[in-house]
Amino acid sequence: MNFVEPIRDKEKLEELKALLKKQSARNEFLLTFGINTGLRISDILPLKVADVRGKSHLVITEKKTGKPKRFKINQSLRETVQSYTKDMDDETYLIASEKRGKPISRVRAYQILNGTARKIGLSEIGTHSLRKSFGYHFYQRTRDIATLQMIFNHSHPAITLKYIGITQDLIDKAVEDFSL
Repeated sequence: MNFVEPIRDKEKLEELKALLKKQSARNEFLLTFGINTGLRISDILPLKVADVRGKSHLVITEKKTGKPKRFKINQSLRETVQSYTKDMDDETYLIASEKRGKPISRVRAYQILNGTARKIGLSEIGTHSLRKSFGYHFYQRTRDIATLQMIFNHSHPAITLKYIGITQDLIDKAVEDFSL
């Protein structure tokens, strides 16, 4: 498993979103949904239209932990969901393969995100970058590590800071400003 980074630069995030939109509405939705929910790709891919359309909260059992999770779908994302799913049946997978009608694989999601990110000069991007980007920008906006720790179900704030790349940012800055 490769180590991946959050997408820290909001302009690059918008550039990536625009490129994915050119590919397909599905690919853009994958990014938008992932960065706005902070869910793992293993919890996003099995979702069907009925799980999110018209809902204020997403209720799932996390695949990795087996724990139930209830997550607020913000107004902006509800509007995106409504627009994206308007012509879809309730039983349709949100991130469906065009050929099979089943969800795309984790590998395919990685290929879509990583391949497109490379086109705009981003490296170390994978499916987990969506979750990490959510955390990174949530923390930058709120500075509320305790809530983020609860959202991610981490046992310690230091784990969350390292996970979203804040610890690495601090180390990089310290080394950049240091010389003998």
